[in-house]
Amino acid sequence: MALRKIRYNDDGILKKQCKEVKEINKRTLQLIDDMFDTMYDQNGAGLAANQVGVLKRIAVIDVDGETPYVLINPVLLIRDGEQTADEACLSFPGRVAEVTRPNHVVCKAYDRDMREYMLEGEELLARCICHELDHLDGIVYEDVENEPLRRVEKEPDEE
Repeated sequence: MALRKIRYNDDGILKKQCKEVKEINKRTLQLIDDMFDTMYDQNGAGLAANQVGVLKRIAVIDVDGETPYVLINPVLLIRDGEQTADEACLSFPGRVAEVTRPNHVVCKAYDRDMREYMLEGEELLARCICHELDHLDGIVYEDVENEPLRRVEKEPDEE
């Protein structure tokens, strides 16, 4: 298990556009594994490579803890419907914002073996796909939010 350092809101790398992955090598495969380890360690549902300081078009997603997706060079093909909900981000710890996203999306991506596939998502998966693809384009959710980011305080432990 290898954890990567998550970059936070004031880190300029989050505003940079990631570069296309042209080939898979051992370093890229290690990055993907480390991204999953880091995401799971932080109880996240998705993580983009620039969030761990690497400007590659790679994102990992797992919204249910059982269905991990690797998205290399993802492209959003279809956006349908609308949903508005609170959204969080590992790069903005302790904060949430109300964000409107498509309720249904289809994206084309490559898996860790550079095999092309289509990923269709609704509700939370659609939200997560859009959130991570935005990261790869240097867009953070504060750029698309409907309300200002607000700090979320932890609930006091019940006795």
